[in-house]
Amino acid sequence: MNPRYKIKTKRRVSSSEKAPLQLAESSLVRPKPFIQSAAFWRIALAGALFIALLSFFAFSGTTTSHAQTSTTTAPATTAPATTEAAQAAPVMPVGDPGGLATGSGGDLAGIAPFCTGLPAGCAPADDAGKAKNQAFLDAAAKSEPYAANLSNMVRQNQLGVNYVWTLVAGFLVMLMQLGFALVETGFTRYKNAFHVMGMNFAVYFIGMLGYYIAGFAFQFGGIGNIGVPNLGGLATLNNEIKIGGWGIIGGKGFFLTGDNYDVGVAVMFLFQMVFMDTTATIPTGAMAERWKWLSFVVYGFFVSIIIYPIYGNWAWGGGWLSQLGTSGPLGSGSPFGAGYIDFAGSGVVHAIGGWTALAGAIVLGPRLGKYNRDGSSNPVPGHNMILAITGTIILAFGWFGFNPGSTLGASGGGNLRIGLIAVDTMLAGSAGAFVAMLITWIQGKRPDVGMTCNGLLAGLVAITAPSGYVEPLGATIIGIVAGGLVVFFVGVVDRFFHIDDPVGAISVHGVNGMWGQLAVGLFADGKAQYASVTGLFYGGGVGQLLAQMVGAVVAFAWGFGISWVFFKVLGMVINGNRISESMELAGLDDGEMVQGGYMDSDPLAGKWPYPAAPAIATAVLS
Repeated sequence: MNPRYKIKTKRRVSSSEKAPLQLAESSLVRPKPFIQSAAFWRIALAGALFIALLSFFAFSGTTTSHAQTSTTTAPATTAPATTEAAQAAPVMPVGDPGGLATGSGGDLAGIAPFCTGLPAGCAPADDAGKAKNQAFLDAAAKSEPYAANLSNMVRQNQLGVNYVWTLVAGFLVMLMQLGFALVETGFTRYKNAFHVMGMNFAVYFIGMLGYYIAGFAFQFGGIGNIGVPNLGGLATLNNEIKIGGWGIIGGKGFFLTGDNYDVGVAVMFLFQMVFMDTTATIPTGAMAERWKWLSFVVYGFFVSIIIYPIYGNWAWGGGWLSQLGTSGPLGSGSPFGAGYIDFAGSGVVHAIGGWTALAGAIVLGPRLGKYNRDGSSNPVPGHNMILAITGTIILAFGWFGFNPGSTLGASGGGNLRIGLIAVDTMLAGSAGAFVAMLITWIQGKRPDVGMTCNGLLAGLVAITAPSGYVEPLGATIIGIVAGGLVVFFVGVVDRFFHIDDPVGAISVHGVNGMWGQLAVGLFADGKAQYASVTGLFYGGGVGQLLAQMVGAVVAFAWGFGISWVFFKVLGMVINGNRISESMELAGLDDGEMVQGGYMDSDPLAGKWPYPAAPAIATAVLS
């Protein structure tokens, strides 16, 4: 057994100690105010320099964009020479904060004849094609003004439907924050309830600020070069930083200023921000009951600015993983099918969150008393399974925003598939829950409802990447496999690797996030209209599976690797990521919070270790 996971004392509580978990107030070590420490000033200085640097790039880019726009966006005239000049000159995008221009002009779906990209719109066209489209539409507006106005109205209505759908889906995903908070609080102990709930609350606004400052720009700063027709193209997000033709990171959209003060960009930001927050929330469960609040706050900015957005750019923002297919730099000789595909985020959201949680849990080490000297594991049951089940149901409801909402629209471009995506989501979650319940029932003679909750979540995580590309039967099979995986790997992580994960987040999100990534390459049936993706089981060969394997390996290497380094360095800067032993024994509600989650005494105080009770996977491998 790795000695770092041994508890530091073998002392048994004597009968003379009436309440070993109720420490005297004088024995609880309380640190001096953080604002007086050197660590505070180091972090504050680094943050100020970082924000100042981003502000410089954001506002200097804004000035340039407006200057260029003023000289290149004048309407074309009917004179032949002027029309030719307009066709040759690049069309510089400009933001639309008033919402009056979006849905008219060059982003009219199916109207302008020079589109070179997706059938749902003209955003992917090159500059010459966009100039020709604009000239064509200007001429049409003069010759047929009624038809031109009608086409503008139709397109704006279509965009309105898509905007409302995407926003409502984002609101549902935001509700998942409550689901995570309830699940994690229920699975942890009474004395830490408010601390766990508080982290799930605080990561929402901390992560949002970080994503607003820079995370969104790093992830989607170049998405306009590809185009998002369902939201009007988002052409102002047109700066993807590349190396040798491969996208590495976005470079526009900091603070949503300048050209990116835009109605379409705002919709995209809200929807993607709540996805980021899901990733940020996952480690709060795996690292619960011993994570220092200061470390958590710094982590909230790091995950929302660096960890999540950079991998998200590679997969969703036009980065190199999405370019692995035949349409990327490798061309028709690419062995990677359509490139890495992750419809709603089994990899981008869940695997990254799960592998970050793995790194954090390893760096923190297990809770006091979790493992014995012989390596055996003690169950540490959660205090309220009612909260956990309630949170699971809320998460399942929010997933209808997560997966169907990832079409970013409900009108045009094959978006009517949202109904199938919703059904696939339900089936996979239900199959995962049933399998987890069945396995624990057979093993323990009684069903473990806590593990059943994780089975449901595992099925939902696994179907997230393939949900846009698979039939209901495939979704059910994916969920069945996920339910078995989560039961098995919760036991493996705990009893073989001796990694303390109070809620099973590593197995639910990391392991099943990876399974969802791979499932695209197996079960995609080629029927979706918004992308041509066919997996191995449907005659597509191994190309797509290879791309998914690359995406899964990169997700693990990036998510675990950068997080492990981050937590190690942060621990050196702030004198450890973990609270003191005395504070852990007394409870983090008492040690780090102004008040506790419950305003009465702990009914389990004086009983150490806590009495054995059914918990997540207590006998998985027995």
